[in-house]
Parts: sequence; C-alpha cells; structure tokens
Amino acid sequence: MQLAQLNIALAKYPLESPEISEFVDNLDAINAIAESSEGFIWRLKDESGDATNIKAFDDPKMIVNMSVWQDVDCLKNFMFRTNHRNFMRRKAQWFEKLNTDSYVLWWIADDHIPTIEEALARLAILRKDGDSPQAFTFKSNFTADDL
Repeated sequence: MQLAQLNIALAKYPLESPEISEFVDNLDAINAIAESSEGFIWRLKDESGDATNIKAFDDPKMIVNMSVWQDVDCLKNFMFRTNHRNFMRRKAQWFEKLNTDSYVLWWIADDHIPTIEEALARLAILRKDGDSPQAFTFKSNFTADDL
C-alpha cells in the first residue's frame, strides 16, 4: 500500500497577481524537491508541470495538490525537512485560513493513481466523520494495516 494525499488551498489573490508571485515562482523548485525526495511516487500535474491550473472547484483561487508517497514518514520528511517547510511557514501570507480540514491522507493500492474525484470524496469523509482508516490526518496516522 502507498499513501495518497490531497491538499487544498484558497489563494488570497489571483495566481497572476504580484502578491502571490513568490509562491508561484517557486512551484517548479519545490516540485523538483518533492520528485527527488525519498519515497516520492507520483504527483498531480498538467502539461505545464504543476497543478495550479487544474480546477476542482468553482472558485478559480482554490488550488489542489495531490501526490502519492511510499509512507507517511517520506511525506513528512519532504514537508518538514526540506525547503518546502519555509513555504509552509508563510502560507498565511498567500492563502486564506479555511475553517475545515484542508488536507486528507488515505492508503491506496500500489498500482493505483488517485483521481481528484476520489480525493475530494476522501476529504468529504474526513470532514463528515473525522479521522478514520479511510481518511485521516497526520494527527492520527493510521497505517495500511488499519484498513
């Protein structure tokens, strides 16, 4: 089993605006760090190489990030022990605070690539039922064996 993750964020500004340009201008570098990180398997992207133009919501400022990792530790290492951490620390500068869960983790078969629809369904499960083996956050850290 592999770990899938979805993260959504509501930008404070249109992605073309100067107020968020530092975030946008560093997407390629951060994505390259992810792809070279231990345990990285796959990430959602379009022809441009990122996912900011993939619209999963009616609001054009709501962006998605989805990836697959070997396990929770590999994802955490990328998120908190690389330059990605520095951008996470500044997310309030670029993104609205959502009053509900904005990310979800779930286990998938090794040969499965998750869809946006699947990921949004997992986020809905998390928002409705809280952490469970089907949809969870870093707080609970369910393992594949918990399924």
